[in-house]
Amino acid sequence: MVAGRVRQTAEASSGMSDADAVQLLFGAVATPSLSGAESAVAHYLTRAIRGSAREQFVDAAGNAVAIWGAGPLKVTFLGHIDTVPGAIAVRIEDCELHGRGVVDAKGSLCAALAAATRAPDSVWEQLTLTVIGAVEEEAPSSRGARHAVAAYPAPDLLVVGEPSGWERYTLGYKGRLGVTIGARRSGAHSAREDASAAEVAVDAYSALRAWVRDDNEGIDGLFERLQVTLLGVESGSDGLEEWCRATASLRVPPRWDAGALRQALAEISLPNGVELDFTEGLDAQRASNHSALARAFRVAIRAADGSPTPSLKTGTSDMNVVAPYWNVPMVAYGPGDSSLDHTPEERLPLGEYLLAVDVLGSVLRELAGLGQ
Repeated sequence: MVAGRVRQTAEASSGMSDADAVQLLFGAVATPSLSGAESAVAHYLTRAIRGSAREQFVDAAGNAVAIWGAGPLKVTFLGHIDTVPGAIAVRIEDCELHGRGVVDAKGSLCAALAAATRAPDSVWEQLTLTVIGAVEEEAPSSRGARHAVAAYPAPDLLVVGEPSGWERYTLGYKGRLGVTIGARRSGAHSAREDASAAEVAVDAYSALRAWVRDDNEGIDGLFERLQVTLLGVESGSDGLEEWCRATASLRVPPRWDAGALRQALAEISLPNGVELDFTEGLDAQRASNHSALARAFRVAIRAADGSPTPSLKTGTSDMNVVAPYWNVPMVAYGPGDSSLDHTPEERLPLGEYLLAVDVLGSVLRELAGLGQ
C-alpha cells in the first residue's frame, strides 16, 4: 500500500467505508466478465450501490449505469467492466489485489462508484453524475461506449476510467487502424524458386514497416510516431491453392487521420497478388490541459499530497470512441500501473486504489464549487 494513505474504516463518515470500497472491488474482480459476457458483474455493481445512487440499472447494451444528483453541471464517468482472457487467482497479497481486470479497468470504475457514495448532498445540488460501466471495451465493437453516445445526452465534462496511476491523469490516446495482409498463389512444389504465399506476405509486411519507418523520419516523441506491430500469421493450402494471412495493428498519432492513413497505405507498392483489408479506424484524441476538469484533478491530487502529472498514452480507450460525438473537456483517470494491463501479473495496491477514491471525491467537490 502507499505509506500513510490508507485511512481506518471509522474515518469514513458516510457512504462506503474503506473496507466496503475494497470489498466492492474484490467482488467485481472475482466476477468473470470477458467481453461479451459481462451481465453478472453489471448486476453485481448496480446492486452494490443501490440506496446511494438516484438511479441504477443495466441498460439495453448491458452497461452498468448509476446516476447521482440533479445539479446543472452534467459529469459522466465512463469506465468498462469487460476484461481480456486469462484467469488470475483473485487474492490479496502484501496489500495488493491480484486478478484479471483489477487494473484494466475495474479499479477505476469501483473507485468512482465508491467516491460517489461518499459525496455530500451539497455536491448533488450542483452536479449530476452518471457512471457508466461499459461492455466490450476490450473488443473491436466498443459496443457499450457506442450505445452510450447514442442513448445518453452529451455531458458537460467526461472522465474516462482507465489506469493512469493515482498521481497522474491522461489527456490523450493514440488512434488505431488494423490491417490484414492477404496473399494467394497456385499450389506448387516447394522446390520451385517462385516465392510462396507466406514469403509474399512477409515481403508485404516488410514493405509496410519500411513505409512506417520513412513516415516517422524526423518525428520525435513516441506519441507523435506511427507504430506498427505484427499480431499473427496464418497460412495453409488445399492442394490447389496456398494462402497466407498476416494481421497487423497500427497505432495512429494525431498527425494522421485514420481514413487518410488507410488511403496512403493502400497506395504502397506491394508484391503481386497481395491484398490489404482494413478494419474501422479510430483517430487519436488529445484533450486540453487547461480545462476546469484538468484543473480539478490537479487540485484533488495535490490535496492528497500527490504531484499531479498529465500523460499521453500510446494505446486506445473508449475516449477514442466517444470524443468525436461528445466534444467536451475530458481526461482519463484511475489507479494502477497500465504496464500490467493484459499481463499475468495484473495487480493493484489497495492503498493506491483508496487514494484514487479520495482524489475522485475531491474532484466532485471541486467541480461543485465546494473546494477541498
